[in-house]
Amino acid sequence: MTPTPRLTSSGTRARRTVLISGASIAGPALAFWLNRYGYAVTVVEKAATLRSGGYPVDVRGTALEVVRRMGILPRLEDAHVDTRRFTFLDGDGTTVASIAAQTVDGSAAGRDLEVRRGDLTDALYTAIRDDVEFMFDDSVDVLDQSGHGVDVTFRGGGRRTFDMVFGADGLHSRTREFLFGPEKQFHRYLGYCFAGFTLPNTLGLSHEIMMWNTPGRAAALYAVGDSDEVHAFLTFARPEPPSDALRDPAAQRDLFASVFADAGWEVPRLIAELSEADDLFADVVSQIRMPRWSRGRVALVGDAAYAPSFLTGQGSSLALVGAYMLAASLAERDAAAGFAAYEHGTRGFVTLNQDQIGRGDATLFPTTARALEQRNDMLRTLGTMPADGRPAHSALTLPDSVPTR
Repeated sequence: MTPTPRLTSSGTRARRTVLISGASIAGPALAFWLNRYGYAVTVVEKAATLRSGGYPVDVRGTALEVVRRMGILPRLEDAHVDTRRFTFLDGDGTTVASIAAQTVDGSAAGRDLEVRRGDLTDALYTAIRDDVEFMFDDSVDVLDQSGHGVDVTFRGGGRRTFDMVFGADGLHSRTREFLFGPEKQFHRYLGYCFAGFTLPNTLGLSHEIMMWNTPGRAAALYAVGDSDEVHAFLTFARPEPPSDALRDPAAQRDLFASVFADAGWEVPRLIAELSEADDLFADVVSQIRMPRWSRGRVALVGDAAYAPSFLTGQGSSLALVGAYMLAASLAERDAAAGFAAYEHGTRGFVTLNQDQIGRGDATLFPTTARALEQRNDMLRTLGTMPADGRPAHSALTLPDSVPTR
């Protein structure tokens, strides 16, 4: 394979070329900043098109400054879904507490944002689509660092060489597997399984979340605005992950139907809808913890390197901040020095946010009757207290960025 040329015909230095695997949040954000630093950026995405829809995600703390510097903050403010109320129900559907959503999720009212995932990805894509090459319906099949660059063979048969490659391909990253081996080395199971899907909004919910709990089980309906649909979530505790069942769609449905067979409230309807849902997504609640995020000319960013789990509410924010820090760290540095600076400047922030939750002690999902009652007592108290954003969300001061060209 012919390496990417370093010089143009006029003798001036060519733009360094990079490939980013993944076009969700971390990938496009990294593409934005690397393009601003003068790199020629290609993004490869296994999906055929940009993924729309999806559940709401949070943009908090330091990540707000990232999107402000990208120029997309006003668009995200317009897309803010403004969840106003979080209602907790006991096993028979009786209300335990109904409180401001910010009191529960730790966000700062009037500052932090909650947007549909598709609105965030679309804003990122729109900001870079004219400056970055996108390859949809393709993926990396082979990475080879034995030459002067990174030789990439794509699933579609193409072959190219890049100066650097970045894995922004999520919790189950193939790039990470290429570099470091099987996921199980870095996967930290947090003791829960979950399923998410959409269904008709028959309860007429608006700008709110309703959550039913019994020990070790939870079911929630999440109404984004005044939509005709709501997001449904089912969560249950299990000491060891039911990995075999989660690999097969039919087994997933059977597993959740079995766990929630005797549940009350709206759960029987959720189980019935789950059996027919065409957007069902099921997985374990987990984190990725790695001793290093790079090897040679390849580095990881976002969930591929440090997935915090949805229990922290910081997955999207860590992706945005990590992308910014990685690009800034590579300014005027080679891969080795840049990747070292990225880890040095970002790891403390990542660890602080990952440590917001520990195995088996998720406040929203108590596993015993005593823990559930203690949580309910706390919620009744919280209903009279003001909400404050958690300092972990804002614990990193961003370095200066390159001026927008």
